[in-house]
Amino acid sequence: MTAIGVFCGARTGNQPWLLEVARDFGARLAHRGHSLVYGGGSLGLMGALADGALAESGEVIGVIPESMVAKERAHRGATAMHVVQTMAERKQRMMQLSDAYCTLPGGVGTLDELFEVVTAVQLGFENAPIGLLNVRGYFDPLIAMLDRMLEFELVGPATRERVIVEREAEAILDRLG
Repeated sequence: MTAIGVFCGARTGNQPWLLEVARDFGARLAHRGHSLVYGGGSLGLMGALADGALAESGEVIGVIPESMVAKERAHRGATAMHVVQTMAERKQRMMQLSDAYCTLPGGVGTLDELFEVVTAVQLGFENAPIGLLNVRGYFDPLIAMLDRMLEFELVGPATRERVIVEREAEAILDRLG
C-alpha cells in the first residue's frame, strides 16, 4: 500500500465540479488500496477528498495544526489525525508519512505545499514522485511557469521532469504507483 500525500484547497471555490474532482480522487485512491495523507480538514476540497476515500473504506490520515483544528474542523472520520503546532510541521509530517504526492486544485497554501516537496526533491532530501492533476486545465499557467523556469535554466530538466502532469485521476494514479 502506498501512502499518497494530497494537497488541495480548504475552500470549496465557486466551481461545483471541483468538489466532485476531489471526492472522486479520494475514492479512486482508496479503491486502489492507497492511504490518503492530507491536511486534515473537513471543509472544502480537503473534506470532499477525505469523504471520497472514506466512502471506499480507505485509510485517511490527517495532519493539521492545532490552531486550525477548530477553523478547519478537523475531519472526525479520519482514520488517524496528527495534530502539530505549525504549518511547517504539517508539511514535514506529511512528507514523513507519504510515499508519493499529488496536487489537486487549490490556492496559495496548496502551491506552498507542492513547492515544498518539489524543492525537497530538487535538493535531494526527498525522492518521491510528484503528481499534478491538471483537470480542466486548472494548472496550465503553473505548468507554463515551470516550463519557463526550465527555459531560463533556473530549474534543471530533472526537477521539471519530476512533476508528473495528467488530466485524469486514473492516469495520475497509474503513474504515482
